[in-house]
Amino acid sequence: MRQDDRPMRLLSLLAEAYPKAPKTALKHRTPLEMLVATILSAQCTDARVNIVTGELFKRYRSAEEYANADLRELEGYVKSTGFYRNKARNIKAAARMIVDEYGGGVPDSMGELLRLPGVARKTANIVLSNAFNKVEGIAVDTHVRRLSYRMGLTAEEDPVKIEQDLMGTYPRSRWGDINRVFVEHGRRVCAARKPLCRSCVVERLCPKAGVDAVRKKL
Repeated sequence: MRQDDRPMRLLSLLAEAYPKAPKTALKHRTPLEMLVATILSAQCTDARVNIVTGELFKRYRSAEEYANADLRELEGYVKSTGFYRNKARNIKAAARMIVDEYGGGVPDSMGELLRLPGVARKTANIVLSNAFNKVEGIAVDTHVRRLSYRMGLTAEEDPVKIEQDLMGTYPRSRWGDINRVFVEHGRRVCAARKPLCRSCVVERLCPKAGVDAVRKKL
């Protein structure tokens, strides 16, 4: 196998291992709910976010309601997701921009989403993929960051640079698969503290196989 073939082989094996891996575990029914849930998911588990949004989405049903929300009340709803003051403030401000500049509907392009408070490329990619079925990049979350480094797909630590490396390595037609299968593999096998290398379908292709702690922060 040529070295150039290794990245595609890695992705193919992971895609075969997790054919039913969901695009996201965040529960949502609308683009607005997807946006809010993704903002809340920063440094928080999807399971916790789903618990919080179960009540949050009953209380606030439109961008206008979020924009006009009492900030203290909104903070109370999202407090258990961590960094709740910033998250509540960003949700309220993003909703205000959506109402004032986009007629109450979440915009569906990368450039427009990145204008919203609290939205960086990871969030924008997740919203585009799950709410609009558009792929304009690759969402680099903690799992994608960790696996990309361990599997030798990047030497970068910044999510934007990691995304650029991955987009340069894989054809656009496969971008949508990367976050989906990397997240599933990161949760099931390639954990941060103790990866289960002997159970890994890409062990023979992974330069960090057998290393329990590649980097403390990864």
